[in-house]
Amino acid sequence: MGISFRNITKRFGDTLVVDDLSLEIDDGEFIVLLGPSGCGKTTTLRMLAGLEQTSSGEICIGGERINDVPTQHRDLAMVFQSYALYPHMTIAENIGYPLRVRKVERSERAARVKKVASMLEIEGLLERKPRQLSGGERQRVALARAIIREPRAYLMDEPLSNLDARLRVQMRGELKRLQHQLKTTTIYVTHDQAEAMTLAHRVAVMSKGRLQQFDSPMNIYERPANRFVAEFVGSPSMNFIEGLIDFESREFNGAGITIGLSENQMQVLSGRSAQVIVGVRPEHMSIHSTPAPGALAARVYVTELMGNETFVFLTIDKQKLIARAPAEFRAEEESDVWLQFVNEKLHFFSSATHERIG
Repeated sequence: MGISFRNITKRFGDTLVVDDLSLEIDDGEFIVLLGPSGCGKTTTLRMLAGLEQTSSGEICIGGERINDVPTQHRDLAMVFQSYALYPHMTIAENIGYPLRVRKVERSERAARVKKVASMLEIEGLLERKPRQLSGGERQRVALARAIIREPRAYLMDEPLSNLDARLRVQMRGELKRLQHQLKTTTIYVTHDQAEAMTLAHRVAVMSKGRLQQFDSPMNIYERPANRFVAEFVGSPSMNFIEGLIDFESREFNGAGITIGLSENQMQVLSGRSAQVIVGVRPEHMSIHSTPAPGALAARVYVTELMGNETFVFLTIDKQKLIARAPAEFRAEEESDVWLQFVNEKLHFFSSATHERIG
C-alpha cells in the first residue's frame, strides 16, 4: 500500500519539529528515515501512526487521506524500541493478542500464531513467559506480534537499538528476509547508518526537521546531496578540505594540500565561486610508507587496527584526515607517510550553502 507525506509540518508550540516534508513511498518498499536525535524522524512516524496530529499538510495511504482517521482504524502495525510484551502472558498469547482483540476464533488464532512463530524460528518458545527469553528472542516476539496482524504497513521505531552488536547484525538479516517474504510497505526509523544502508530500498535522510535527500542507499553514499549527508552517511565519515580552485592551473589548494583536477571536474566547477569544499571518503585515499610520484607528505597522528582493515588518522599542516588502509599496514605515531587521492572520487560542495556541486 503506497504512502504519501505531502507538505507535512509539525510544531510543538513555537518549536518546528518537521518542516514541509514530502515523501512518496511505493507499495512494498522498505523505507528508512535516517538522521540524528531530534531530526524529526520519530515524530514523522508517529504522525503516520496517528499518535501525533499534523500541524499542516496531508498524509495518505493508498490514495486515501488519513489525517482525521483514528489510530485504531489506520491498519498499521508498530514495533517499538521497547518490546512492550505482557509479562503475565505466554509468548503464544502475546503474539496472538492482536487477533484476540479482533475476536478471531481460537482455532484460527492458534494456526496463525504457529505460522508466524515458524517464520521467525521461535516455535520452541511459545509456552514460555517473556522473562525467560533473551533480548533477541523478545524482539522476535515483538515482530511476530506485528506480523500476525497482516496490516497495510509496518512502522518500526529503532527496534534493534536495545540489542548487542552481534544480535543487531543477525536481526538486520532477519528483517530483510522477512520484508522480502511479506512484501509489505515498511517504514523504519534509525540513527544507525549501517541499518539504513543494509535494509532500505530507499533512505530519507533528515536533519533539523527537513528532508536532506531521498534516494537509494548507494546513490546517497556515492552522490550525497550536501555536506550534512556526506558527513552523516559513511563510517569513518568523509574528509572535508576547504580551499580555492585555481582555474588557470586547474588545481585545488587548501590547508597545505594541492590536488590537480581533471577537465570534467573543471567543467563542473566552471562559472562558480572559486571557494569550495572538497570531500573525499577514507577508502579513496591510498597511503605509502615511502615517497611516491604525486603523493603528498603527511604525518601519522594515530592508527586504529580493526582486524580486516586499519584506520589511519593523518595530519597535513593543520588539516586532519582519516584514511582506510589494508589490515597489514603499520605506522608509528608521528611517522611520515605519503598520501594520494583517487581523483575521480572527489566530491565538491559549495562553501556558502554546503550543497553538492555537479
